[in-house]
Amino acid sequence: MRDVKRAMSELSKQVADEMGEFTQFMGTVLRPGKLDLKTKELIAVGMGLTARCKYCIGIHTQKALAAGATPEELWEVATVAVMMGGGPAMTYVAELQKSLDEFAPE
Repeated sequence: MRDVKRAMSELSKQVADEMGEFTQFMGTVLRPGKLDLKTKELIAVGMGLTARCKYCIGIHTQKALAAGATPEELWEVATVAVMMGGGPAMTYVAELQKSLDEFAPE
């Protein structure tokens, strides 16, 4: 997680306008609407699993937990991601486990 956060910080310095626009877009998308923030973050975790993006899985697991998601809900999201993404998504469940180990309350 430190690596991606450091890289994103550098990207923000190097292309500040573009990253500012992207950050604004993300804020708008994640603002509660018909779906609440927790639901949107759970969707992001599932998509991170199907896209096989370990950083997306980590970032959105942390944010989903902060938004009130439980580890049990995240495991259920993982099953939907595996249904949609097959074996490759299943291998990235290991990244979900790492994220839960790091961010879930004991």
